[in-house]
Amino acid sequence: MSDFWDSDLTPEEEDQLINRVAEEIQKRKLSVPAMLALEMHKPLAGILGQSSVVFAPFIVPFMGFQAANDYTRLLAKRENFEKLMQKLEQPC
Repeated sequence: MSDFWDSDLTPEEEDQLINRVAEEIQKRKLSVPAMLALEMHKPLAGILGQSSVVFAPFIVPFMGFQAANDYTRLLAKRENFEKLMQKLEQPC
């Protein structure tokens, strides 16, 4: 796990991950609860991203190393919270 957060995501990778997350949330019809949670936790975006590194040993067995690494880097930036919320506001 020494290469955890080794480099930043490219804008294309960020868009792909945001689209994937938004599709899964919309598929389960959880857009409103997800938007509420994102809005409430937006001020803590950096802290949540950093704390995900602490919880990585518990996340990696379920998601895999690369997915956990990608999603923690994605959620570490506040602007990605905004992008995800904008994507969730769009109809499916």
